[in-house]
Amino acid sequence: MTNSFRRAAPFAIAALGLLAPLSEVAALEGKWTPQQVLDLDAQELRAQGLEIPPSELWGPEGAGLLDAAVSIDGCSAGFVSPDGLLATNHHCVFSILQVHSTPERDLIELGFVAKTRAEELSGGTVRAQIPHRSTDVTAEVEAAAAAAGSDDFARFRAIERKGKELVAACEKTPSRRCQLATFDGGVRYLLLEAIEYPDVRLAWAPPRAIGNFGGEVDNWSWPRHTGDFGLLRVWANADGSPAPKGQGTVPFQPRHFFPVSPEGVSAGSFVMIAGYPGTTFRSLVAQEMREKAERLYPDRVALFRRWIDLMESSSQTGDAARIALADRVKNLANREKNSRGQIAGFERGQLIAKKEHEEKAVLAWARSSGGNVPAVTAFEALRDAVAREGQTWAVDFLLDHAKNGPKPLDHALTLVRWATEREKPDLEREPAYMERNRERLTERLALEQGEIWPAAEVDLLTDLLTRFAAIPNGSPAVSAILDRGATPEAIRLRAQSLLQESRVAIAEDRKKMASESVAALHARKDPLLEFAFALDGELRAREERRDRRVGAESRLRPVWRRAVEAHAGKPIAPDANGTLRVSFAHVQGYQPRDGVFLLPQTTLRGVVDKTTGVDPFAAPAALLEAAREAPKSRFADSKLGQVPVAFLADCDTTGGNSGSPVIDGRGRLVGINFDRVWENVANDFGWNPEVARNVSVDVRYLLWNLEALGGNAAKPLLDELLSAGTAPRR
Repeated sequence: MTNSFRRAAPFAIAALGLLAPLSEVAALEGKWTPQQVLDLDAQELRAQGLEIPPSELWGPEGAGLLDAAVSIDGCSAGFVSPDGLLATNHHCVFSILQVHSTPERDLIELGFVAKTRAEELSGGTVRAQIPHRSTDVTAEVEAAAAAAGSDDFARFRAIERKGKELVAACEKTPSRRCQLATFDGGVRYLLLEAIEYPDVRLAWAPPRAIGNFGGEVDNWSWPRHTGDFGLLRVWANADGSPAPKGQGTVPFQPRHFFPVSPEGVSAGSFVMIAGYPGTTFRSLVAQEMREKAERLYPDRVALFRRWIDLMESSSQTGDAARIALADRVKNLANREKNSRGQIAGFERGQLIAKKEHEEKAVLAWARSSGGNVPAVTAFEALRDAVAREGQTWAVDFLLDHAKNGPKPLDHALTLVRWATEREKPDLEREPAYMERNRERLTERLALEQGEIWPAAEVDLLTDLLTRFAAIPNGSPAVSAILDRGATPEAIRLRAQSLLQESRVAIAEDRKKMASESVAALHARKDPLLEFAFALDGELRAREERRDRRVGAESRLRPVWRRAVEAHAGKPIAPDANGTLRVSFAHVQGYQPRDGVFLLPQTTLRGVVDKTTGVDPFAAPAALLEAAREAPKSRFADSKLGQVPVAFLADCDTTGGNSGSPVIDGRGRLVGINFDRVWENVANDFGWNPEVARNVSVDVRYLLWNLEALGGNAAKPLLDELLSAGTAPRR
């Protein structure tokens, strides 16, 4: 299968039924930009099952149905009503539940429903970014890079500076959030403009036993029976403009939304997924992939597994500890299992060998064609850069992950960098520490107070210091606070003293620190801050090494990627980079191993069958009782004889697609993406149509939960969703 959109016709797919052999249903590769959709063959798309014209998805000026897909704090979401209601994942609203939970009112366990709109809960750090406009600025960025000369670090800085200038000019318009997006290392640069709505509130989330049914046991797996959904609402000023957090007076009315389809999907149904996939690596050369397969992911598995174990041990000491650490444990566990899946996927799919085979073909073609010899030079330089990176790998790895461990150290490093960067003119600061990010930074420092658990922080910092100390000549900052050959007990005592003698973990002190200068922070003589100052110097040196490599890649990768596309003779969707993308697919099962074919849909019957009464398979008693009447529900599937829970499709997804709306050929919401199957985790590096399956929760399971379990409290939300489903798009 290629990106030419060749696939069995819809009627043939429907005829295949649940047990369709994989060879008869080809898959579509590509996370396509909205602009690329306009260049695709409209007749081909219609043959796949797209019933609306591609121009309704995205117009030349950016307005179209796809602007109903929004970005929310690392996840995706979709408008599903004219009154600003957003559907996303339970795990994407988990941090909001945590902020509002106490041992006496544990919303993580109980779930939450706003009986009225006035009762909706503040969304913490979550903001909704609605796509507005994109501008190709490739020529401007390339000119800035060329003016920097031959030094790759200077080249990186020039591109970064141009990006900051473009963003600053873009954000002169109130409520704009802009970014310079780089595609495949510099093949293309787009200035993306979004309208940001800060006032986002939680309307509904199911209990954890539904929203996280199966937990880490079922994560990255199929079959799934997880109700991974939640509802948010965007609030605005009376005129529809963005309002500050908590100050919106009316629900926002989006230009477009995805009406809910109670009809759902069945095997063979055409679907699209629109969202903000984070990062993929298909444009890397084989040697760069090998670096991740043999170094990065194995090291992450070992590090994250240890830190998860340490936090879970603390979590078992009581409800307060469990609530404080829940979001951190969940996020790290997801990343740890993902890393294991990447390693297994590299081996299963022979991805590096396939990449090497593809490269040989392109290199032979480039050498035989005089105009493409520079591509050979670029390829060799990209390949050789990996060896240089390996010289500082061990310490760089720990520096890169230090902020994922002890939360007070994360906060100390943030405060130190924030104070240091504020001494510079705004355009000379690192992007994350520019004035445009001040509110985000101070919000995070305040809201993450609830994530700190002292006993766990000591354990994590002890482990981090121990790892640094084990690297010969690794970290001068660590060596300065530990005696040579320090025993495990001595390292733990040092970690305890750093944390106990510091004021960084105290919310009010940290708030004051966020406005203090470098000199004022030093004057505190806070041991954790002083350690952070020393470690920050090493982080800056690490970042310069990384930035120099990125500068070289901005010179080399576009040359190589243009040769790859020229050799392919067809459009290639660029690697994911956190920008809006759309993938076209069909609902279908797959064969994960010899003799096994997995069906593409699961039902409420499976939830009941899996229930053991022991977490993570402890479905609420109310759900088990309501399930008895589920086959009679208006949301039951007539073919399945049950309320559907989840479905598989061959959408091209990755991290960041969590919460992405899954829509049918008429633009109606049929599901919410939340995962990939285990065999497809390494999809980030290479496409394998036989196992490329994403997992979505069926919107009918969401509707059934609202009706069967939400009662009168949830009826207004259910009515809003169903009435919106019959309304025409704007």
